[in-house]
Amino acid sequence: MSPRRSDPRTGPALVDIAARLLADEGPQALSARRLATEAGSSTMAVYTNFGGMSGLVREMVYEGFARLQDHFLRVAETADPVCDMVLLGRAYRHNALTNPHLYAVMFGGASLGGFSLGAEDRQYGRYTLGTVVGCATRCLTAGRFAVGDAELIAHQLWTAVHGLVTLELGEYLIEPCDADRVFEAQLVALMVGAGDTLTAATRSVAASRPRLDTEIRA
Repeated sequence: MSPRRSDPRTGPALVDIAARLLADEGPQALSARRLATEAGSSTMAVYTNFGGMSGLVREMVYEGFARLQDHFLRVAETADPVCDMVLLGRAYRHNALTNPHLYAVMFGGASLGGFSLGAEDRQYGRYTLGTVVGCATRCLTAGRFAVGDAELIAHQLWTAVHGLVTLELGEYLIEPCDADRVFEAQLVALMVGAGDTLTAATRSVAASRPRLDTEIRA
């Protein structure tokens, strides 16, 4: 008799469940028994899929950045690179709001307790920034951004959008300065700060809004 194969859906389910438990209840909630109960699987599933709890915590980070990269890859290159850059910002925010528990684990918003991540794990997702660097290079080449370092520009945009999203997830942004209002203003300001004109930046930000539904949420 051949060995029973594990359900391929179990691994991803365990990642999502573990991220939720870690963010909501802390590392003390992470146990093979608790995860198995939540996922409707056996406790062996944690070891079969991840080699243990530390492997599961590491996989949360990897999966979180994989989902972010998937959102970035949905952004098509157009004749308006600034519009594309703005849409990358919208994709970043949408991914965070769609996967809030994974987002908390990815960036240290959830305490890992005794489950540690190495420096290589923390830096794993930085490759996703390459997409933003490439777009910044296109903006520079098109003359929309001032002469500068594309990698530095990408990091500045990342830190700015990340800060807003973190405040939004913490429910700190409320009316009259709710997250949507602040984000739209921030997008224009970031493009102008990178060297674009106010008129062109405003136009590109407006053009990116319908693309969120057709390219990112689709």
